[in-house]
Amino acid sequence: MRRTHFSSPSPDPTGAPYQGTSDDARRRVRPARARGRGVALLAVLGLAGALAAPAAAAVRPATAETGGRAAAQVEWGECPADVADEAAPYVLTCAKVPVPLDYADPDGEQIELQISRMTGDKPAERRGVLLLNPGGPGGSGLAQSALLMSRGLPDSVLDTYDLIGMDTRGVGHSTRIDCGFTAGSGYFSNIPPYAVDDAAVVEHGKVVKAAAEQCAANDENGLLRHVSTANMARDLDSIRAALGEEKASYLGYSYGSALGAAYASMFPDTADRVVLDSNVGDTHLNQERLRTFALGMEQTFPDFAKWAAKRHTAYGLGRTPAQVRATYFETAEELDHSPVQGVDGALFRQVVFGGLYSPLSYGRTAQIWQSLRDGDATAARSLLDEASPLSNALSVFAASTCNDSEWPEDVATYRQAVAEDRAKFPMFGAASANILPCAYWSEPVEPPVRISDEGPRNVLILQNRRDPVTPLAGGQRLHEKFGDRSRLVTVDGSGHGVYALGDNACALNVGTTYLVEGKLPRRDVACPAG
Repeated sequence: MRRTHFSSPSPDPTGAPYQGTSDDARRRVRPARARGRGVALLAVLGLAGALAAPAAAAVRPATAETGGRAAAQVEWGECPADVADEAAPYVLTCAKVPVPLDYADPDGEQIELQISRMTGDKPAERRGVLLLNPGGPGGSGLAQSALLMSRGLPDSVLDTYDLIGMDTRGVGHSTRIDCGFTAGSGYFSNIPPYAVDDAAVVEHGKVVKAAAEQCAANDENGLLRHVSTANMARDLDSIRAALGEEKASYLGYSYGSALGAAYASMFPDTADRVVLDSNVGDTHLNQERLRTFALGMEQTFPDFAKWAAKRHTAYGLGRTPAQVRATYFETAEELDHSPVQGVDGALFRQVVFGGLYSPLSYGRTAQIWQSLRDGDATAARSLLDEASPLSNALSVFAASTCNDSEWPEDVATYRQAVAEDRAKFPMFGAASANILPCAYWSEPVEPPVRISDEGPRNVLILQNRRDPVTPLAGGQRLHEKFGDRSRLVTVDGSGHGVYALGDNACALNVGTTYLVEGKLPRRDVACPAG
C-alpha cells in the first residue's frame, strides 16, 4: 500500500527515506537529499508515481542448473537515478529480469522487470530472498526495502534475506503501460469519485468509458491484456528462478496480499514463508471488494474523529467525535454546492478517506479540512496540483483490476449499487460503489486465481481491526480460504499496514519470529493495542 506502498499510503501508510546497500556495505550511507513529499491525493490512495528513467543493470543469459540450485541469471548494478534519490541516504543495487509477455507462449516476446536488492552483512545467517510488494496494483516497489528499514524492520530480517523490491509488469522501470491520462481527462483516481446523485453515476460512466478506450488506443506494446495478478505471480516465480533460488519468501501489503495469495496458491512448492498484510480477501479486486472501502471508512473514521475532537481548539472540526462526523457531512455538502477553487465534495471525501490510511496522516488531513472550511484558495489550488493524475499507476491499476475478473457492464448495476451504499455507508458508499473503466474493458483472458488450501502451512495473515481500504473481513475471508495453511493475526489497531508500518509490538514480534525463525503461531493471535 503511498508512493511506495495501495499504493501504500500517505495511504498504505507512508513513505520515508530508507536504507539501501551494495554487496560489500549494507549501510553505505550517502548525504541525505532534501526532497519534497507532497501528500498527493493519489499517493494518499496508495498509488506510486510514474517512473521513466532507464535502468543501468544488464542481464546475463540464463545458465544451467548447478548443484541442484539454479545459477543466478542477473547482474546487479546501479539503480535508476530517481530510485536512488528516493532511497537516499542509502544505496540499493538494481537489475532487470526478462519474462514472457504471454506465459502461454514462453518462448515468444519477452518483457523486462526491474528489481532492486538490499543485502545484510551476515552471509552465514542468510536463508534466501524475501520478495516485496507494496500494493496498488500499480505501486512501485523498488524502494520498498528502504521504506521498511526506515520504519523499523528488524536487522534480523535483513540478515536472513536479501530484500528484493520490484516494479511489477507494466510499472515504472519495468516494461510499462501508460494510457496517457492527464489532468484534463477527468480520470484521476483509482477509487471512483463520490456520486452526489444518480445523474453523477451516469456522467462518470462517460468518463470511465473514455478512459477504457484511451487505454486500448495507447496499448502500443500489446502488454495491456497481459497485466494481471496471475501473470504477476508467474513473474514472482520467474524472478526467484533468475536469482538462483530454490524457494522465495514473500511480504506483500494491501493489493500485495492478493498477489501473495495467488503466488502461494499457484506455486506452493517454491513459495517459502509468506506474509500477507492488510488483506483484500482474495486474489483480485472486484466490485464487491471495492465496495468494502465504504465499510472500512465507517469503521476507521471514529479513530480520526476522536483524535480531532481532542484538538478542536486547533482545527475547529468538533468538540466530540459525533460533532466531527457531522462536520464531515456539512463540509462535503458545502463543497458539493460551492467548490473552493475547483475542490469539490468528491475530492474532499477522497482526501479524508486517504487520511485514514495512517494516524500519521491525521494532522495533514485536519489541516487540509480546516483550510477548505475557511475557503483558503491557495490551499485548494495546492491540493489540486497534488491530485494530478499519476498516469502509469492509474493505467496499471485499471489493467490489472479489469483483467483479473469480470465486472458488470451495464450502468444500471452501478446506479443501484451507489444508491444502496449511499444509504448504508453515507460517508463513502457512493464513491466505492461507483463505476470503473472495467465496465467497458475486454473480457479477461483467464479466470481469477483460486486460493488453494492444499500446500504447506506457510501463510501468516496480518490485519488491523480498523482499516479504511481493507477491512478486517478481508483478512478473515483470506484465512478461511487458506484453511489450515494460514494463521491470522488480528491487531487492535487503526490504519492500512501492520508489519513494520504500524507500531504494534505484538504483531511485529509475531511477524519477525515467523520470517526469521519460521515459527508460525500454533493458533490465531489477537494482538492488543500498543
